[in-house]
Amino acid sequence: MKILYAIQGTGNGHISRAREIIPLLQKYGELDILVSGTQADVKLSQPVKYQLHGFSFIFGKKGGVNHFATWLSMNLFRFRKDMKQLSLKDYDLIVNDFEPVSAWACKLQGIDCVSLSHQAAFKSKKVPRPRTLDWGKLILSRYAPTKYHIGFHFDRYDTFIHTPVIRAEIRAMRSENLGHYTVYLPAVDDKRLVKLLSQIPEIKWEVFSKHSK
Repeated sequence: MKILYAIQGTGNGHISRAREIIPLLQKYGELDILVSGTQADVKLSQPVKYQLHGFSFIFGKKGGVNHFATWLSMNLFRFRKDMKQLSLKDYDLIVNDFEPVSAWACKLQGIDCVSLSHQAAFKSKKVPRPRTLDWGKLILSRYAPTKYHIGFHFDRYDTFIHTPVIRAEIRAMRSENLGHYTVYLPAVDDKRLVKLLSQIPEIKWEVFSKHSK
């Protein structure tokens, strides 16, 4: 069986999950890997057959996506070209982790695609979400459309939702209470975090940051 695994390259979560999923998919057939986006610090050890520009989300320093920078990074002409040139007819299975080029190429070519992502969990109305409508809802529904869905979330809110994929090295570690809370919010400026957390002095905080040492 020939399999394509298409991965969103924005942020480290998709790539980290892929590092665990790839060996499992390789057990079932010949695997090709596609990555689009350029914002991940984590790298894959396996060769990537298709490295595409895609649509990258640029994170700001206030806890979310920098909409303006994201818009500037988008290249609609290149996206359309990549989508039309990506031939998928030779694949028996296409697995998609919130990757837009292959998802829309599947739609264009009439090929079924399976989403395997955190975002897929939001196909269920049982998953908690903000009551207010925003552009995020539109992105989740239109960004990388697929026919079938397998979602990951911190709780199994529905039958097709599973708990998060955690690296084997982490699962094998012995847990230990060192008396502090670790905070990892890379889309929030470190100084902003320290200022906010300092308002709760009775708690010992440690900020895990890729920007500071």
